[in-house]
Amino acid sequence: MDTLRFDSDDLGLTEQFLSQAYAKMHIGSNTPESSRAQIVRTSLPSVSIDELDLDFAMSYSVTPLGRICLCVVYEGTIRDHTFRGVEDAFGPGDVVSFAPPELPYSGRICEARYNITMLDPGLLTQVAATAPERRPGPVRLTGHRPRSAAAAQQLRQAIIYVRDHVLADASVADEPLIASTATQHLAASVLAAFPNTALTSPTSADRNDAHPVTLRRALAYIDDHADQPITVADIAAAAHVTIRGLQYAFRRHLDTTPLAHLRRVRLDHAHHDLVAGVPTDGVTVTQIAARWGFFHVGRFAALYREAYGRAPQQTLLGP
Repeated sequence: MDTLRFDSDDLGLTEQFLSQAYAKMHIGSNTPESSRAQIVRTSLPSVSIDELDLDFAMSYSVTPLGRICLCVVYEGTIRDHTFRGVEDAFGPGDVVSFAPPELPYSGRICEARYNITMLDPGLLTQVAATAPERRPGPVRLTGHRPRSAAAAQQLRQAIIYVRDHVLADASVADEPLIASTATQHLAASVLAAFPNTALTSPTSADRNDAHPVTLRRALAYIDDHADQPITVADIAAAAHVTIRGLQYAFRRHLDTTPLAHLRRVRLDHAHHDLVAGVPTDGVTVTQIAARWGFFHVGRFAALYREAYGRAPQQTLLGP
């Protein structure tokens, strides 16, 4: 995990920093008496979450970011935000996608405190697919505002969840399985919030592919790679089916999802580590949970108790 901090009242330095942190941009201010910018970035390889606080009014013009750029406004306003064919304004509580990754955009930020979350667009294709063929095409967002207020709230909570329970602790964020799980969780939350090109209903070919052989391939791949940061797309490729076909096979034969099954396999591994763990050697429940991709200890404890009928700490301490 990387952390980056910036605090300056020099507009030129702020423009230089923003150009390096996002994409080449020009900024200007009509409030020269105040121009302080405070920015904190925490990031994983394919996701970054920034908290920004600008105490001045700033215009911006940004070249394409090449990334999905989400904005959550806490205070202040963002006005005259424009990209191809769209002009909008955002205020406190709004959750938006600034522009498609390949398009430039511009606008004005008016003394705002807000969050910027950026994702590699390829993450969407790791959790969903568009093309009916076996090689899925890229998934794209087709709107810059969430489908509903409820969808916006769920995405806001997902961003805060990753920020506060993953990126707040470097020792947690640096665990490969946690980084993979968190980024997939965030990508799935983005798809659930915004209109997009993902196709979720299985095609006739997907239904034909959802036979026991497909399931056995997928289960074997999960068993062999549970200790690695795999995605739904990886499992589907190993089973030689589409993501939709894979999901349909798990639903049809096991009444679950591929990721839920992966989580259960990892929970079993965590159980074995707890049984074998020696607390006097410094082994903790938090360490074991993180090793197997569980970045919220409370949630891990609840899942563990549901599966094994006791708290993970009880297992670690022994009979």
